Amino acid sequence: MTIYLPIAELSVNIFIILGMGAAVGFLSGMFGVGGGFLITPLLIFYNIPPVVAVATGANQVVASSISGAITHFRRGTLDVKLGTVLLIGGLTGATVGIWIFSLLRAIGQLDLIISLMYVIFLGTVGGLMLLESINAMRRAARNEPPAPRKPGDQHWVHRLPLKVRFKKSKIFLSVIPIVALGFAIGILTSIMGVGGGFIMVPAMIYLLRIPTNVVVGTSLFQIIFVTAYTTIVQAATNFSVDIVLAFILMVAGVIGAQYGVRVGQKLRGEQLRALLGLLVLAVGLRLAIALVVTPADVYSVVIGAGN
Repeated sequence: MTIYLPIAELSVNIFIILGMGAAVGFLSGMFGVGGGFLITPLLIFYNIPPVVAVATGANQVVASSISGAITHFRRGTLDVKLGTVLLIGGLTGATVGIWIFSLLRAIGQLDLIISLMYVIFLGTVGGLMLLESINAMRRAARNEPPAPRKPGDQHWVHRLPLKVRFKKSKIFLSVIPIVALGFAIGILTSIMGVGGGFIMVPAMIYLLRIPTNVVVGTSLFQIIFVTAYTTIVQAATNFSVDIVLAFILMVAGVIGAQYGVRVGQKLRGEQLRALLGLLVLAVGLRLAIALVVTPADVYSVVIGAGN
């Protein structure tokens, strides 16, 4: 069964799109990531134009994130105060990122830059997460406790000024690195169509030392508003959001996210990080291969590219 996408200007198999949305929603709920890092490449692999894939992929992330965040809020594993601070940086970064997106599109380098950024970020983050999780599982298998921290030994992040107490997360932390992290994620959201959870989750755990039990829900909370803002602005400025494609992905994503949360609750933290690391690496490798392999159609015609 095929359906026509008015903005992407092509016909697609609706069941394939539903499958993509459900799979990404499942992963969103299980890992606490928006899923944009996966849905955008999948759409590009399915011949959806990258400009439409980025903007519409961000829209799908909103639905999956809302579904997962509600579940975490009910379970008390979402720090709204921490998520709000992240959101301040995220909205600012998204505004800057949309300007960069429009600039790259105007000079005709958007497709290449998007693919290169995915390969670099996914390869780096996936490799680091996989390495750390494997080491953690090896220590657990040998019953080795993590290296104890010396009294008074603090990470440099915890020595920064402007500290605020986050009661839900049980931490006393400067808002500077939190806002900076949100800003970086906002830029990535608007340029790459990602929620940024694949970077935000490990950064909150390893850099900011935020307890793992609240990281997933808080990450999804921030992703909701940044991706929603990005979608609205992309639709208004670049006219690249395909509402038909977005609706199909949203419906499937919401359903998949509910099952993903349930599965994620049954796995240990290092197991989740290992699976996410493998997934991130696989997507990055697929994009890297696409960059170096000669395409079937060497030439393409784009209507209105000079406008």
